[in-house]
Amino acid sequence: METVTTIVLTPEAAEKARQFIAEERLSLDAAGLRVSVLPGGCSGFQYGLNLEEQAREDDEIFESEGIRLFVDPFSMQYLKGTQIGYHSSFQGSGFTFSNPNASGGCGCGSSFAV
Repeated sequence: METVTTIVLTPEAAEKARQFIAEERLSLDAAGLRVSVLPGGCSGFQYGLNLEEQAREDDEIFESEGIRLFVDPFSMQYLKGTQIGYHSSFQGSGFTFSNPNASGGCGCGSSFAV
């Protein structure tokens, strides 16, 4: 069985990222979405998303739905196979993470345990 090592965006998440990149007047050819894992949060780790003008030297670079994703080596070990979505409802909106590596999480959806 092959292990999934990529990170993917849903079409909704890609559209929202594209919108943020345009608002910041960044080039889609070089800029991308940095996806990271940081120590903290109520479950031990938390997700980070930032727009960046270009990848760093040691980043793994993926493209999903026309958006470049930059992932550092530390974060990659926790993010393999993750799908990033975007949810909008009456109660709020934001990016969501479906991470097969997480063994637990919390109600906020931005923190997880491994």
